Amino acid sequence: MCSGPWLDRWLPLIAQREIASPVLETGCGFGDDTLTLIRAGVKVMAFDLSPECVAIAQQRAPEAQIECRDRRGPWPEAANNLELVLASLSLHYFPWDETRNIVHRIWNSLRPGALFLCRLNSTEDVNFGAGQGELIEANFYRDQGNCKRFFDQVSVDLS
Repeated sequence: MCSGPWLDRWLPLIAQREIASPVLETGCGFGDDTLTLIRAGVKVMAFDLSPECVAIAQQRAPEAQIECRDRRGPWPEAANNLELVLASLSLHYFPWDETRNIVHRIWNSLRPGALFLCRLNSTEDVNFGAGQGELIEANFYRDQGNCKRFFDQVSVDLS
């Protein structure tokens, strides 16, 4: 998966904030966003569940600290008091309770005033499978053996 312009539009804000602590990227995949952040001069610690993805990401972005780990398990020790956490298309694989727990952990790892940038699949995005397959719970489907959550405004409202 390529990061494309989604992260590029946030780079000026990231640069403006002069982020000193490492950025935590959950679910880094092949390291597309990791590489974008490294090229922007940001320190990155990232993790992904797939050993294959981690190996490729480590080759592509050797400057980053990249580990194989499940975001539902223990997080890196340095994942606290962070200025930025990035989750690009990595929060939609879980039942709602697990998704909420992961977001809660992200929220607790941030210092006051920090940024949480995430990219999610919309319930309106039928091109990426919204509403397709066996309904497991609201906005969460199993299709061809894979589970995927889709988000609407209500599910992302943190107020």
